[in-house]
Amino acid sequence: MKKSAFFLLTLVLLVAFSADAQNWRPAGDRIHTPWADQVDPANPLPEYPRPLMQRADWMNLNGLWDYAVLPLGSAFGKPDGRILVPFCIESSLSGVGRTVGTDENLWYRRTFTVPKTWKGRRVLLHFGAVDWKADIWVNDIKAGSHTGGYTPFSLDITDALVPGENTLTVKVWDGTDTGFQPRGKQVRNPSGIWYTSVTGIWQTVWLEPVPEQHIAGLRITPDLDACSFRVLAEGACQGLVEVTLLEGGKRVATARAIAGQEAELSLQGARLWTPDDPYLYDLEVSLVQNGKTVDRVRSYCAMRKIGIAPDKNGVLRMTLNNKPLFQYGPLDQGWWPDGLYTAPTDEALAFDIQKTKDWGFNLIRKHVKVEPARWYYHCDRLGILVWQDMPSGDLHGSWQNTRWYEGTEFVRSVESEACYRKEWCEIMDYLYSQPCIVAWVPFNEGWGQFKTVEITAWTKQHDPTRLVNSASGGNHFLKAGDILDLHNYPQPAMYLTDAKRVNVLGEYGGIGMPLEGHLWTPDRNWGYVKFTTPEEVTDEYVKYALQLQEMVARGFAAAIYTQTTDVEIEVNGLMTYDRKVDKVDIPRVRAINQQVIKSMQ
Repeated sequence: MKKSAFFLLTLVLLVAFSADAQNWRPAGDRIHTPWADQVDPANPLPEYPRPLMQRADWMNLNGLWDYAVLPLGSAFGKPDGRILVPFCIESSLSGVGRTVGTDENLWYRRTFTVPKTWKGRRVLLHFGAVDWKADIWVNDIKAGSHTGGYTPFSLDITDALVPGENTLTVKVWDGTDTGFQPRGKQVRNPSGIWYTSVTGIWQTVWLEPVPEQHIAGLRITPDLDACSFRVLAEGACQGLVEVTLLEGGKRVATARAIAGQEAELSLQGARLWTPDDPYLYDLEVSLVQNGKTVDRVRSYCAMRKIGIAPDKNGVLRMTLNNKPLFQYGPLDQGWWPDGLYTAPTDEALAFDIQKTKDWGFNLIRKHVKVEPARWYYHCDRLGILVWQDMPSGDLHGSWQNTRWYEGTEFVRSVESEACYRKEWCEIMDYLYSQPCIVAWVPFNEGWGQFKTVEITAWTKQHDPTRLVNSASGGNHFLKAGDILDLHNYPQPAMYLTDAKRVNVLGEYGGIGMPLEGHLWTPDRNWGYVKFTTPEEVTDEYVKYALQLQEMVARGFAAAIYTQTTDVEIEVNGLMTYDRKVDKVDIPRVRAINQQVIKSMQ
C-alpha cells in the first residue's frame, strides 16, 4: 500500500473512532460519581496498569469495542453495538447497562495494529481481570483461556499476529450466583447486602512487547530482622538477575543471582514503611545474558514487618515493625454507582483511600473483592494497611458467630474446592509483593466456608510473612490462624476471646442515613440503624467508638467499621454512594479514631 493511501485509511479510521467516541453516553439514569464526566471514551483509564513491574513500551486497548450477547453455542457475527472497555456490561459507564444470562455468552471484538518498533520482540496480551470464564482469539486463532474473575492473566500472541490490522475476539461466560465460582456480593437479583452482577472485562486490557527471554513477574520480600530485601524474578528466563535498590534516585544496594534464585539486598538502617511515613524504595531489575542486558523492569518496595506479640499484660497484639499498633479502618467494598466494580478514573480509585486517611483510619478491609493493581499501589504510597478478603462463592452451609463451631462443616464438590484453591492461590500470588497487605482473610461469615483449619494452614504456608484471619465473623475454630474475628451490629461487642490468638472486631457499625438525591433506589434503602442528619450519625459513631475504646483495653487489637460508602440500597456509608456528600463531621470522626488507635499505645 502506498504511503498516501495508508495515511488516508488511518485518517478515515481515526475520524470513525472519534465519531464513535462522541456518540458514546453512559447508560441509564442512576446516580453517578463526580468523575463520570471525566471519562474519555477515546482513552478510558489510560494509566499504566501494573506499577510493581513497569516497562517503557506498552499499548492500552481500553476504549470502544464491538459487543454482542448471544445464546451459548452461537458464533459472533453482527455486533449489538459498542461497549466501553473496561467497564462491565451491566454498568452505566459501559454505555450498555444490561445483564447477561447464564445461557448466554458476552462477546467482544476490536482491531489493533502493532507498532513497527516492536518488531523482533514477543507481544504479550494482558487482561487485568475478566469475570469469569474467558476465551480469546487473535485473527481467529485461539490464543488461550482463563477462569477467575479477580486476577490478571497474560497470553503470548506473537505467533498469531499479522502485519497491519489484527482482530482480537473475547468470549465470556459468567454464572454469577448459579455456580460455585468466587463472586463476592454479586447476584442476579440484587437486594439487601447483595449487589448487581458483574460480567466480562472490568480491568484494563493492554499489549506489551518483551524480549524472547524476559522477566514475567517479581516476588519481593522485605525482611526487617535481617535488614534485607529478597527479590525473585519469575519466569522461564536464563542468565543473571541484577537488582538495584534506589533511594531518591541514588543507588543504595545491589545484588545478583542466577535466574530462578532470590537476589538478596542488604540495607542497614532502612527507612521503615508505616501509615504515618509510607516510604517506598525504587527498584530496578535486569536480566543479563552474556554480559548484555536483555530485559529491564522498574518496581518499588517497602521495609515493613507484620507480626504478633504480647503486651505488658500478656495480651496478644498486632505489631508493625515490631511495635504494637491498633489497626482501625472501614469495610471497603469497592463498588461504584457508575462503574460497579470499576472506578471511573484513577483519581476516583485513589479518592476512597485518601478519604480513609482523612477520617483518621490506618486500615482498610477489602471486603470479598480484589482490586486492580493500581488500587494497592495507592494504598502503598498513601500509607494504608489492608486486610485482603477472598471473594466468597458457593454460599452454602450454616453460620455460627457467637461460640466455637460444633456443627458439620460445609462439604464442597471436588470442582468447587479446586476452583477455590486455584483462585485464592492466584490472588495471593498476584498481591504478594504489595507492602500494604498485612492479613489474608480466606472466609467471611461462613459464606462457603469449608475445611477451615486446613485452608487456614495452607494459606499460612503459602505466605508465612502475613497474618491469617481464618474466618472473619465465624465460623470459629480453635487453633485456626492468627486471629479470632467477631462481628456485631450495630454497636461493638466482645463476647468471645482466645488467649492464644489476636482478638479483633471484624465488623460493627452500619449507621445509616438515606440522603435524597444521592440514593441508588430512592424508594428502597436499608441500614442497621437509621438517622436523618450528619450530626446524629456522628454522635452515634462517636458513642460506638468510645465503647470500642473500652474494649481495646480488654483485648481488642483491631476493628472494622461498616462502611466506607453507601452501596446500592445500603445507606450505611460514611459517604454517599456517589461520593458527593460526607455523612459525618470529619474532624470529630478523625479525632475519635486517632484517640482509639492511640489508646493501645
